[in-house]
Amino acid sequence: MRSHFSRCLVLGLGLCVGLAFSHRDVGAEPSNAEWVQRMEQMEARIKELEDRLAVYEGKEEGRQTKLSRVEEKIEGLDSKMEEARASGIVPLMEGIEIGAGATFVYQFTDRANGDDLAQASDDVGDASYSVDLELSKEFDDFGKALILFEAGEGAGVEDELKVFSNVNFDATGGDSNLGVVEGWYEQYMGPATLRFGKLDATYLIDNNEYANDECTQFLGRIFRNNPAVEFPDNGAGLRLALAPREWVEMESIVMDGDADWEDPFSDAFFAGQVNIKPGLFGRPGNYRFFGWASDREHTQWDDPSQSEEMGYGFGLSFDQEVTDNVGVFARYAWEYPEVYLNGDDVSLEQSYSIGVQCAGAPWNRDEDVLGIAFGGVTPSNDYKKSDSVLNADTEYHLESYYGYKINDHLTISPDIQVIWNPYGNDAANGDKTIVVGGIRSQVDF
Repeated sequence: MRSHFSRCLVLGLGLCVGLAFSHRDVGAEPSNAEWVQRMEQMEARIKELEDRLAVYEGKEEGRQTKLSRVEEKIEGLDSKMEEARASGIVPLMEGIEIGAGATFVYQFTDRANGDDLAQASDDVGDASYSVDLELSKEFDDFGKALILFEAGEGAGVEDELKVFSNVNFDATGGDSNLGVVEGWYEQYMGPATLRFGKLDATYLIDNNEYANDECTQFLGRIFRNNPAVEFPDNGAGLRLALAPREWVEMESIVMDGDADWEDPFSDAFFAGQVNIKPGLFGRPGNYRFFGWASDREHTQWDDPSQSEEMGYGFGLSFDQEVTDNVGVFARYAWEYPEVYLNGDDVSLEQSYSIGVQCAGAPWNRDEDVLGIAFGGVTPSNDYKKSDSVLNADTEYHLESYYGYKINDHLTISPDIQVIWNPYGNDAANGDKTIVVGGIRSQVDF
């Protein structure tokens, strides 16, 4: 059909050319020589048009060949996708959410007082980093699974400070490390949920909207969680949560206190928390009350022969949005002061903190965040009485940070912390006020 169409097109074009030549001189009858010349010109023009058409047809055939190849590849991919669906691979991967981030911290001070320093009030400046990769998946409306990997290196300045509560919660330790820090499954059961696996108790008890994330909020440990709670390291655990009404949540957890996965509940950590959401000022707020107990072995200060005692305590963690740009928080915790955890040389009695977080909208930086907090850590009176030379004063902390958002993937946060009465004024290498400056870079992928 294409060949027939091509011939018709050429003949039509030839006829048009002939008519054009035939009208060029109507008044005079052309001679035989002129007719021959005209015919030769027309034949040459027809030959030129045929050549152009052949080139066009060749290109069209090439396009058709390429299109056929693409269609064959698409059909092959569809076939492979159907095979993957039939084998269950695609359903397994669908719905997986991936989150990744990297945190880099540099801190410095001219008043380091660690026991291993050559002199008191030494100048130190150290860095640390952590990288997190989170995979999670919702299973319709009946469950959820999560795996969190973390790599990191560096203790920062923490190993060169002698304090009750240190300054960099994000520091993972001296050597490079990589591991699974959380891995759990959660089953939904109406108003109740059951979670089991490797858990992080610091996100389940004593959590807080404005002071519970060392990557974007406060770096200091006193403002990340209350130091007067003996949180276990991440380990085997169960969590049962219940939300019978919109304004109240209840949860309880039991975890391996030693975090070694050996006979996990012989030295268990137990905790329960109630969260009241009254909606004050017509704004979100959380008023959490919790209690905890640790079955790890503790020793009485006044009777060292009693070395298998329990530790326990209670606390609260409040956060409240006040305006569109301002939120406030407060924490308090008390722990049984007459015992200390075996292996430790100090015990705390109570700790508190208060703070405010402000979004940057008033100064036209909507996604910036300013945080300021103050708190205190008090050692137990029984610890103080165990040695007449101890001062055991309350250690006070002040921290302020400013999260400056460069773009959707990078936030830079200058941070300053001040510590009065470090280690209760009992550090061997100095009890002067410590000022720690630093900067944190948060990269979100």
